[in-house]
This record gives sequence, C-alpha cells and structure tokens, in this order.
Amino acid sequence: MKKLIHIIMLVALCNFVYAQSDVYYNPKIQSTKNLQYWKPKGNLFVGDCMPFSHNGTFYNYWLLDSAHHASLNGLGGHQWALSTSTDLKTWKQYPVVLGIDEQWEKSICTGSIVVYKGKFYAFYATRLIDKEGKTNEQLSYAISNDGIHFEKQKPNPFYTSAPGYSKREFRDPKVFVDEKTGEFHLFVSSWQENPVMADFGGTLVHLTSKDLKDWKLQEPVLSGQNSTPECPDYFKWNDWYYLIYGIGGDTYYVKSKSPYGPWEEPATQALVEGWVNVAKTANFKDNRRIVSGWIPSRRDDKDENGESFGGNQVFRELTQLADGTLSSKFPAELIPPTGPALPIKISADLNAALEANNIVSINSPNGTGAAHLAGIPRRCRITMEIEPTGRNEEYGFVARSDEKADKGYRITFSAINKMVQLGDTEIKAVDGLDKPMKIDLILHDDIIDLNIDGKRCIVNRTVEQKGGYFWLYAKHGQVKFKNVKISPIISE
Repeated sequence: MKKLIHIIMLVALCNFVYAQSDVYYNPKIQSTKNLQYWKPKGNLFVGDCMPFSHNGTFYNYWLLDSAHHASLNGLGGHQWALSTSTDLKTWKQYPVVLGIDEQWEKSICTGSIVVYKGKFYAFYATRLIDKEGKTNEQLSYAISNDGIHFEKQKPNPFYTSAPGYSKREFRDPKVFVDEKTGEFHLFVSSWQENPVMADFGGTLVHLTSKDLKDWKLQEPVLSGQNSTPECPDYFKWNDWYYLIYGIGGDTYYVKSKSPYGPWEEPATQALVEGWVNVAKTANFKDNRRIVSGWIPSRRDDKDENGESFGGNQVFRELTQLADGTLSSKFPAELIPPTGPALPIKISADLNAALEANNIVSINSPNGTGAAHLAGIPRRCRITMEIEPTGRNEEYGFVARSDEKADKGYRITFSAINKMVQLGDTEIKAVDGLDKPMKIDLILHDDIIDLNIDGKRCIVNRTVEQKGGYFWLYAKHGQVKFKNVKISPIISE
C-alpha cells in the first residue's frame, strides 16, 4: 500500500513538474550594462515588456520566453522577469518575480503594475485549460512591498469572464488607480461575442472596483477593432490622454483631452514599427516617456521567413508635439557605446562627386547614381546628414552588401510617398523626407535600427546578409550625403 501511495505521489509530482515551466533563468550571468538589443543568455528570449517607473527607478518587467511561445503545448509557459535601472545605463537583473506555481497555470501572461498606498499591484492574465478542455484567459493579481517579491492573491483567478465577451480572448489588463476615489480601473483585451459587424469585435473591456473583489463592467474604452486590441497602455502626459494598443503585431495609439475619449487619430503612428512588438511606455525622470518592446526572431533564421515570438529587447523615447502627436527616437543613454570613428573613404561610382569633409553629391535625374564605402564592421553606428534638392523618386542606402550592391538590405526614403523601407518592412506618414535631416543608423549583429531626424524609428531583423559594403544612392534627383561618420560598437 505504501509503495502504491509512493508511486501515485511520484506520478503526481512528475505531472506537476511537467506542468510547470522548466526554464532555468540565471540573473547572475545576464548583462548589467546597456540593454538595447539585449537577450538573455542561452536559448531564452525577451517577450512582452511591461515598463513601470517609481521613485526614480525604471522597472522593466518582461515575459521570459524559452521556446517561441511553444512551451506547455503552445500556451506559452511565460513568467515575469525583471530588470531595473536608475539611469538607463546600468541595470540590475532579478530572478523570476511572477512565476508558474500551480499545475493549472499554463502562462503568466502580459499585464501591468501600479503603486497604491505604498504597495505594488501586478495585474496579469493567466492562461489555463478549463474543465471542458478549452483554453481560457482569466485575470489574476499579486501584491509586493518592493516590486520584486510578489505574493499572488486569492481567489486566483479573481475574475473569470465578462458577460458578452470572449473567455478565450480576455487578457493583458492595464491597471490604474483613481487617487481621489481609490477606485481600481482595468482595461482588458477581449472580443465581443456578438458584434454588429462580424469582423469588428475587438474591444478593450473596462472594469472598476474599490475593493478588488466586486468588479463593475463599464462601457468599453475602445471597440470596433478588426482583431483583439492587445497589450493596452494608458497614461496622461501633460494635457493629453493616450490609449495604446496592438493590432496584428503593430502598436497604435489614439489621443484625447478627456480621460476616456472621444479619441482622436493622430497624424502619424510613431509606435508602428513592423519589427517592434508590444511597445508599452513608462514615465521617467524630467517628464520623459520611455518605450520598452521586443524585436521578434525570424523563423529558422531565414530572411524570407516571418516572426517568431520572443527576441531582443528594444527601447525608444517618445517626444510630444503641441497637438499631442508623438514622435520617437533612440534614448541617448541606450545608444550602444562606440570607439573612435573609422577613417572614411567614399568611392564615387555613378553620377556622384566627392567634396570635402566626407560629402558626396549624387546628381542623377535620368536614373540612379551611387557611391560606396567598404570594410564596414558588422557592429557599428553610422551617422550622417542628408540634404535632398528638389524632387527625388527615392534615395537611401544598401547595408551589408557586396561590391556590386547585390543582396544586402536596402533602406529607402521616399518623400513623395512619405515612406521609409528597411529590408522587408516599412513605416508610413513620415514627414520631412524632402528636407535636410540627420540619420542615426545602428548595425548590431543581425539587427539594423534606424532613427530619422529624431522623429521616427524603424528596425528589422536581418539575418543572412553579412557583406562589408555600404552603398549610398539616389534615383531621379539630387541628394547630398554629408558628414558621414562610422564608429565601431564596443562590446560590453
């Protein structure tokens, strides 16, 4: 009998261990220096980020991914890890702060954090399989005194479903507290069960509670989306309220002078970058707004393949215009450190002329003109000024190419179309491409990251091409490339 009981207990223990995440994450071996483009050591990846700031410390919570969302039968097996910094330059790494502890927990999904009366509240979705074998997403929360050591609260989950909304699509709670009333607010990603238009049921459900036990369902803060609006973010910055959400992997925002709308569509979507996923924000010192997201992996490390869940950390900094429109740039503290600039030798190849101070002028009204540089390091920062004259069909670069500008990755600016392309991704509604501007380009292993005049960013995962040539070109027009500077990135 004792042997039978021992066997039963052993089987139960094995099943329990199998249900848990068996990921080994060692924070002691992770980088504490610049975290731009960082990923954990080993076969581990950064997933959805949940940045938060409190008392001068930037808390970057993130989903620890080990198998590109394939863990626990494809349900994710994710857990919350944490990196913190007081200056965005040096970081502390911590063990998992919210992990899988129960057999029914198949993933500790994306959520958000708020501090209220001296305590940290972390709200998140738990992915699970119900008694009928269906996958559901339900809401849980945990409390901490320091933002590091969390204790899950009972009942867990505390909220299982909202009437009229999907049980399968019910995740990513964004929390904030009305300091005057002490009321907790949650915006939850979901889908209406019976939308008026069948393909437009994506909704951000709005829940409120004063005691974290009884929750009231309010009017949705956003509805009528053509997919579930994922990973919402919400904040007030100066006189504007912002609602951020993901559709099809891209991150959009709307703005308003009132807390819950009516929302205005901005002139440009500064957070839409095809290869930055789940761009969420946190305030930082001096009224700054820092964005934290992740750059996906490419399936099988092939350029022609699409995204896989999990990849490298990426940061942006937002700036705000008078009309509430947002722009994005590289945070100065997170630009990778570089060594002395390399000697520059530009070869004028076609319809191009060299001038002093690393200036090349391309005049090619009847076709394409080009110049090139050779011996470009795989990890470097390239800065320059671009001065278009009159109309151009397009101009730009070919990075990581060869002596014939074959293969490589083309970076194209089109003022007529207000579009910038980097390899197989693009951003739209980019103003100022017909005017002088400054370019900041980072080549970092298989990542190419570009900031355009401190206003818009675009990044791509570029795996296969590794050539050392960098081409400058212009088509049907005249462009000057000035003050070209190439600085190798120093490994930290």
